Amino acid sequence: MCIAVVSDIHGNLPALLAVVADFTRRGVDQVVNLGDSLSGPLLPRETAQYLMAQQDWVHLAGNHERQVLHLHAKSGASDSYAHSQLSSTEFEWMASLPFVRPLNDDVLLCHGTPTSDITYLLQTADQSATPAEIATRLGPVTESLVLCGHTHVPRSVRSGVTLIVNPGSVGHPAYADTYPRPHVVETGSPDARYAIVEKRNGDWVADLISVPYACREMAELARLRNRPDWVCALLTGYMA
Repeated sequence: MCIAVVSDIHGNLPALLAVVADFTRRGVDQVVNLGDSLSGPLLPRETAQYLMAQQDWVHLAGNHERQVLHLHAKSGASDSYAHSQLSSTEFEWMASLPFVRPLNDDVLLCHGTPTSDITYLLQTADQSATPAEIATRLGPVTESLVLCGHTHVPRSVRSGVTLIVNPGSVGHPAYADTYPRPHVVETGSPDARYAIVEKRNGDWVADLISVPYACREMAELARLRNRPDWVCALLTGYMA
């Protein structure tokens, strides 16, 4: 079984289309999308419409689906903009998505961890999580493969007999956050990221893949939306 894994698209449809072209050329059996698909100043409505048409993909919600659906006085600019561009049709689709689900008896999908859409599994803020932290957050899973997103950092780790793979972010290569403490995540490249995982000789093997795309066009769109933080991230993979 060969699985293409995408996550954290953040409304960056051109990046997603570049990734789709790449894994279509390679050939895969299944596509999974681990959430945080729309939040951001780019193309949330167009991205939602594209994803909703991919009915053979398995889709999860991320923390930003929840945040876009339930705006409040302290909601961020990215969630607020996405909310303003979406209709009841997209909201209903988002609300139908789980943040964790099995793909089959051997593969578990989650956005953050198996019990939380907001907790990092393989990172602790901007640092790699320790083996003990990963094991605690993973919990008593029985699957041999866990696919997670959320951190935007491409990484694969073995915890006991389980391979954990984070494909990185399709559309947002750097960001600043305040949970669980203020930190910055930077991948150092504007490329779109995804992963292909495949079972070979009884073991899961992960390829973390970087795909160039027309990032300057999306950076210009972010500039027009008055989001200089996104401009720098999209052009460089750094926040400054």
